[in-house]
Amino acid sequence: MRPLDGIKVVTFEHAVAAPFCTRQLADLGARVIKIERPGTGDFARNYDERVRGLASHFVWTNRSKESLTLDVKHTEALAVVHALLAGADVFVQNLAPGAIQRLGLDYETLKARYPTLIVCDISGYGLDGPYRDKKAYDLLIQSESGFLSITGSAGEPAKAGCSIADIAAGMYAYSNILAALIERGKTGRGRHIDISMLESMVEWMGYPLYYAIDGQSAPRRTSASHATIYPYGPFKAGDGNIVMLGLQNEREWVSFCESVIRQPDLANDARFASNSRRAENRAELGHLIEQAFADLTAQSVVERLEAAKIASARMNDMQAVWKHEQLKARRRWTTVRTPAGEIPALLPPGMPPEGDVRMDAVPALGQHTAAILAELGYDAESIRALQAAGAV
Repeated sequence: MRPLDGIKVVTFEHAVAAPFCTRQLADLGARVIKIERPGTGDFARNYDERVRGLASHFVWTNRSKESLTLDVKHTEALAVVHALLAGADVFVQNLAPGAIQRLGLDYETLKARYPTLIVCDISGYGLDGPYRDKKAYDLLIQSESGFLSITGSAGEPAKAGCSIADIAAGMYAYSNILAALIERGKTGRGRHIDISMLESMVEWMGYPLYYAIDGQSAPRRTSASHATIYPYGPFKAGDGNIVMLGLQNEREWVSFCESVIRQPDLANDARFASNSRRAENRAELGHLIEQAFADLTAQSVVERLEAAKIASARMNDMQAVWKHEQLKARRRWTTVRTPAGEIPALLPPGMPPEGDVRMDAVPALGQHTAAILAELGYDAESIRALQAAGAV
């Protein structure tokens, strides 16, 4: 038995944040019914065609779901929505600001009719406040939350290479829904969850915010190096390859000087006597480190780091990650079905490969419409009438 077997989730979702949340609920066994616009569906279906004609974001966030097409502006469509909500445990939405209120599907309207329903709204800025109606996308929230101000190089900010603001909001929606299900088991009551992408990202900005408290300067943009811990980042070896390494304490600093760069006197150099001093003098120290690495291959540097018990990593590209020996050894890859055939998929973190892990198909647009309507009591003639009217 999976943890969320028997839990039914109805979702009006698009893009990344809400779909990532509900896919994780599906991973745990929840039945997720994804309501999509007829003809076009979730616009993330059309972001690209990189996965054998399908969109990379979509196949990542939408496996194990059922797709029901529904034009929610059609008069007969809302009856279908309410029939679904009558048997649902969770309702998730990330429509444009104000859209869910105009449909009469906001929590304040739903709670009297469905007192046990957990309603999760995901938006850019939250359901109130001066930014309530402002549209928000991942990069814009990276900017608004201050993330861009500390990320990149000294001359230019850089965005995260993945949808970090969407992922943050999706994770907080997911964890809050799990907590609400536990709470409902004790109280019998539903709950309203209001997830803001901005608040999710600002929570993740806790360290740089506290670093800059009381008007102090923020962490500098230092490319792939850590802004306040040094040496911690990429260094070039003599063969031109990059080694990523990281020191966390003074014991490691001494070991690094003695066993890796083999300049033990540097351990007592006043310029580098603490992490703060090393960070202040990173240009000088970085030059000394790369001088020490100049006659070594990257593999030799890694071997010295391993012998000194200092953390290191390869700077892998995407093809190297697909082939990562650690993921292979731990049997973390499986496959899922899609409308374009089977594709590889990573098992959800924390779920054992030998367990009953749910990795069902990525749905085609509207694939489950007729089956879901039949389950709700619509006969074949009624379903055809809804189709003819453009309601589904």
